Amino acid sequence: MSDSLKVAVLQSHLYWEDATKNRQAFTQKIEALQEPVNIIILPEMFTTGFTMNATSVAETMDGETMTWMKQLSSKTKSAIMGSFVVSEQGNFYNRLVFMMPDGSHSTYDKRHTFTLAGEHKMYTAGTKKEVITYRGWKLCPQICYDLRFPVWSRNVENYDVLIYVANWPKPRINAWDALLKARAIENMSYCISVNRVGEDGNGHEYPGHSAVYDALGEKIDTIENNIEQSAIITLYKDHLHKYRQKLNFLNDRDSFSLEV
Repeated sequence: MSDSLKVAVLQSHLYWEDATKNRQAFTQKIEALQEPVNIIILPEMFTTGFTMNATSVAETMDGETMTWMKQLSSKTKSAIMGSFVVSEQGNFYNRLVFMMPDGSHSTYDKRHTFTLAGEHKMYTAGTKKEVITYRGWKLCPQICYDLRFPVWSRNVENYDVLIYVANWPKPRINAWDALLKARAIENMSYCISVNRVGEDGNGHEYPGHSAVYDALGEKIDTIENNIEQSAIITLYKDHLHKYRQKLNFLNDRDSFSLEV
């Protein structure tokens, strides 16, 4: 168990549907980090960009990206997380993998597929919310469009950190900013978001706006918008304990059952 958690946020351009180039680029970015960290967070579909061409880019769970994550996590002694396109038992998934230095991993399949882009037609939606325990911290990973649905992220598990990886486009970036802050406040948790920058193969622009909020909704990062940037932020358990004990808002949360 650790009283602090050092997290690297990698806000990056993505090469369109070119997994080899993206893995090479992220290897360089990770090796260039100025200090050791506990967790490295990559964007949604970090090997391809947000593509509906699943049949041409999908990998298996023993493919090159899993091997790359396992090797790099072992080398850096950091957990590495991000989503990529996975083919499994005849279905495609927008799957987040949380790879640990010992080679073990957890996964989360995007629950809310983005119907506006037809993601629901190509990808199978996940059915299970995940809370991952790592170094004594409880982490809840989610993906992009999940951000718009607060019931799915409601902190009924007493998690410490809510994490969103995304390809969230420029026209709706105000919603991204507002909802991230709200998710931190309503769940009394840290909220970390990693969005890509640049333009994808469909001409959509992405402005970044990656951010880290504390349990009161205060932004605690120094990440700039519209540029590639790697930032390292330290989270503290004392912050969560102090405000959860002082304010006790989570004690008054509504009880509900969730059907998926």
